Amino acid sequence: MAYSVVLAGPVDIDGWRAAARDAWRAGISPDRLVFHVPGEAGDLFGGEPPPPPRADAAMPLVPRDFLALAEVAVRHRDPARFALLYDVLCRIAGGARGLLDDAADPVVARLRDMAKAVRRDAHKMHAFVRFTEIEGPRHVAWFEPDHYIEEAEAGFFIRRFAQLRWSIATPRLSLHWDGAALSIGPAGRRDALPPPDAGEALWRAYFGAIFNPARLKPAAMRAEMPEKYWKNLPEAQDIPRLIAEAPSRVRAMVAAGAAAPNPNPQRRRTPMATSTEGFAELRAQLLAADLPEWASRATQPVMGEGPVGAALMLVGEQPGDEEDLAGRAFVGPAGRLLNAVLEEAEVPRDALFVTNAVKHFKYTQQGRRRLHQTPDAGDITRYRPFLRAEVALVRPRLVLALGATALRALTGRAMPVTKSRDLHLKTADGMDLRATVHPSYLLRLPDAVAQRAERQRFAADLARAYGEATQTGGAAHAGGGASGANRS
Repeated sequence: MAYSVVLAGPVDIDGWRAAARDAWRAGISPDRLVFHVPGEAGDLFGGEPPPPPRADAAMPLVPRDFLALAEVAVRHRDPARFALLYDVLCRIAGGARGLLDDAADPVVARLRDMAKAVRRDAHKMHAFVRFTEIEGPRHVAWFEPDHYIEEAEAGFFIRRFAQLRWSIATPRLSLHWDGAALSIGPAGRRDALPPPDAGEALWRAYFGAIFNPARLKPAAMRAEMPEKYWKNLPEAQDIPRLIAEAPSRVRAMVAAGAAAPNPNPQRRRTPMATSTEGFAELRAQLLAADLPEWASRATQPVMGEGPVGAALMLVGEQPGDEEDLAGRAFVGPAGRLLNAVLEEAEVPRDALFVTNAVKHFKYTQQGRRRLHQTPDAGDITRYRPFLRAEVALVRPRLVLALGATALRALTGRAMPVTKSRDLHLKTADGMDLRATVHPSYLLRLPDAVAQRAERQRFAADLARAYGEATQTGGAAHAGGGASGANRS
């Protein structure tokens, strides 16, 4: 006999969990249970309601990883998603504890593919929503997601645009933020949105600046920016022209030739003429990259800042909560401590370039708090190309790694900071490298005496690194460059 469960909506994870739990305790096998969502394909009235659970039946036990997978997979538009999740739940609760690690299992593989598609759709929403300002003032936007992601991604836009009043309309529903609370309204219509505002020119200018004709790969570009989104992007109207002009622009670049090498790089290091464009392109590449799954929950990528050509470059671990919201490196507690110790060491922060090895905030949610999670080796590897590109754009004389994560990202291998602190090292690209602790280490020390001692040593490390970096031709780095021009 087949049984039927009607859920409240397409992302009713709580309703599914309650129904799946009761069905398991009632002894209903996956082939006899059908989940229905109003408005989706299927016979809404097929099958009887499930019988009540047995009073003596235990609750099904599943790992947290399964619940995390379920919360993402239910946002997929596949009508079978709830049934597939129940199938996996039954097998795990029945004793198949390692099922989620079985890459050959077709149901697990299908659910993981669903979750991946949902995360990719969320990334597209983060990247391709374009607001238009209307009277109020209020900002409105239109987006057409592939999956049921609107409610889950509302938090991203609340964190990113907390001070604005905005609305995002989709074919399924609309999100409205009044500066204090989120409300969900009916579906919107694209033709009801106002015409583009002055911000269109800014988007078009930005896209034109980061468009590199020498690296044009139309197929790859369409994979990252599918044409279905073009009609909602102001800059997209320039894409056909930029593609058509690319061959002639490349020929002109080749004909112009390369710039002559600096005859005395130690004494004369000027900022790159294309610094702003280079950092803008790097940030655009980061936004389009295949990053760890957790990166999509961050508010934004946090790139480095400081003068191009800075003698000393500081590399930390990753942005924290405040950095994630502000979009700037080292502005939270560790950043404020860093500023204080730099002042004690008589090292001007505005002469340094500061950044992080990992460009997104990795965290776990506990209530309203977002708690820091240390990046693992895979995270470091995924972000390493962007850190290397950032170092190449800045061209420092010396790089100072703040902590073990930065040291691993720069050298390509795990090295203890305690044993590397006084060594003359090299990055994987052959640049001079030194190591010291991360300022957050000082914040974690419980003993006041130990804090004072480590603070003095940290100040000495900063002063020594800055002195070594600027000992030849230091005046060239004292304040010039493009400070702030490359902030994210």
